[in-house]
Amino acid sequence: MTKIVVLDGYTENPGDLSWAGLGALGELQVYDRTPPELVALRIGDADIVYTNKTPITRSVLGSCPSIRMISVLATGYNIVDCQACRERGIPVTNVPSYGTAAVAQAAIAMLLEICNRVGHHDQAVHAGRWAQSPDWCFWDYPLIELAGKTMGIIGFGRIGQATGRIARSLGMEVLAYDRFPTEAGRATGAYVDLDTLLASAHVVSLHCPLFPDTEGLINRETIGKMRDGAILLNNSRGPLVVEADLAEALNSGKLYAAALDVVSLEPIQPDNPLLKARNCIITPHISWASRESRQRLMDIAVENCAAFLRGQPQNVVNG
Repeated sequence: MTKIVVLDGYTENPGDLSWAGLGALGELQVYDRTPPELVALRIGDADIVYTNKTPITRSVLGSCPSIRMISVLATGYNIVDCQACRERGIPVTNVPSYGTAAVAQAAIAMLLEICNRVGHHDQAVHAGRWAQSPDWCFWDYPLIELAGKTMGIIGFGRIGQATGRIARSLGMEVLAYDRFPTEAGRATGAYVDLDTLLASAHVVSLHCPLFPDTEGLINRETIGKMRDGAILLNNSRGPLVVEADLAEALNSGKLYAAALDVVSLEPIQPDNPLLKARNCIITPHISWASRESRQRLMDIAVENCAAFLRGQPQNVVNG
């Protein structure tokens, strides 16, 4: 019987979903989390390995010759040594497109929190501040209307376009930067070069993958090209942003605010400069995590296994 191991299944399924679909395809062992020193031991003689954020290194592959397929419980797959897998004839699969709606919704939710500070004002009311107010209303932050402003989206794939469609419904103009313009993208936003986007956008939202040429994309130089008082959103990949440079821009007032669902090292470290930066909202990498989104991820992950066992692997990312 095919042996299947899930190395770190808790974030995908903390108890509200079922692993039964995967269990029907083989002898299944699910671990909530796996520390690096136990990866090879827990894989053992498994044929199929599922991982989310647990690295599968060349060393692990050398210790586990039974591996026939590795499947990532996410879209990003940089935690797997894909080159080493290719050399061994091991396909690596991922789960694309499962979180498009959820991640786009979260990006706009972060923006609306900056513009309306609903959470802050709710806490203020419950703390008694409205009851004690001499006026019939009060607000602690500038309240920002988005209609008529420009959203600049860097990375205009499925999630970027979904974010753009919501932004347009709020009355915003949408500019996009992407190396591969599409007709679907043109139906939602106007493609421009990166410098034009940075200079024009009131809000810059990151939806591009992490590659060597996008790492540190938002840095002192590119921030300098942005409109004074702009807002930055990032619920794509943490290392797209040079965090010290962003903190500096927030603290100086060059940027009005930022909202981030991802940081360079997760979970966030106590010395991350963004924790003390002015007007910086940080959430714990939850844009993808609606139940509906995780169920789609589960369904595709199961089908990845079934397709491989049929001899027709799908969503293969290493050629």
